[in-house]
Amino acid sequence: QLVQSGGGLVQAGGSLRLSCAASGGTLNNYKLGWFRQAPGKEREFVARIIGASPSYADFAKGRFTISRNNARSVGYLQMNNLNPTDPDNYYCAAALRDMPFNSGYWGQGTQVIVSS
Repeated sequence: QLVQSGGGLVQAGGSLRLSCAASGGTLNNYKLGWFRQAPGKEREFVARIIGASPSYADFAKGRFTISRNNARSVGYLQMNNLNPTDPDNYYCAAALRDMPFNSGYWGQGTQVIVSS
């Protein structure tokens, strides 16, 4: 089970850090991903980290940073320079390295609201 925290209300240009903790387990053998979804739209990929190697969607490059702390089984998404066009529901996911995220575990989602 993945438990998310962080999120909330931030002004445009501000920053937030989302956390994703494995409850009762470890993330050591899993890749970690972040996705987001705006109301009425499909969920879209934000970032993932496999081992220590991150990759990002184009809109996230230079603004968002994905990281993980294996000792604590926690993953993070640092989001900087947020703007009002950034959708407001963010989800973390964990899956085995060679498996799609849809086959793994998902967090409950966290809302990010950016005010202009």
